[in-house]
Amino acid sequence: MSDWGSEDFAWDDAEHAAARTVGEVIDADQEHSADRERGERAESTPALRYASVDEFVRDHLRWVYRRRVDGRNRYWAARWWEYDEAVSRLDALWRAWEHLRRDQGTGMSEWWRDHADHHMTALMAPDGPFSDATGAENTCEAGEPLPYAAPPQGMFDGGRREPARL
Repeated sequence: MSDWGSEDFAWDDAEHAAARTVGEVIDADQEHSADRERGERAESTPALRYASVDEFVRDHLRWVYRRRVDGRNRYWAARWWEYDEAVSRLDALWRAWEHLRRDQGTGMSEWWRDHADHHMTALMAPDGPFSDATGAENTCEAGEPLPYAAPPQGMFDGGRREPARL
């Protein structure tokens, strides 16, 4: 028999049960802490006002960003969701709006100055992504909401977008 006899390292049944119980208590406490932390994070994460970029464009942006769109000096596409750059910029605009709306001080001013004016100017420029959007469905008079056509069903479900072009 070796110097490492089994009796030197054998756990007494009571010691083993106590160690297992302490370990289970520690594991349970860690799980409870993790559950509580997840719940606190969920409670501290404010709900989105708009469920998707499409809802944001349809119900908010087109109504507050009213410009004369003539297809010569300023462009827009009612089917904005067919333009990858537009989807990316409008999604960024929506997410910035959702974040900054909670700032009761200068949040909306910052959104207009740093986000809306910047991205909308790029989108509506004569060399912007909508420059090939022609026809009456893509124009509007001053003071009218921006033109809008609904995207295909399910395109923006859950805040996710399927590729416009494959």
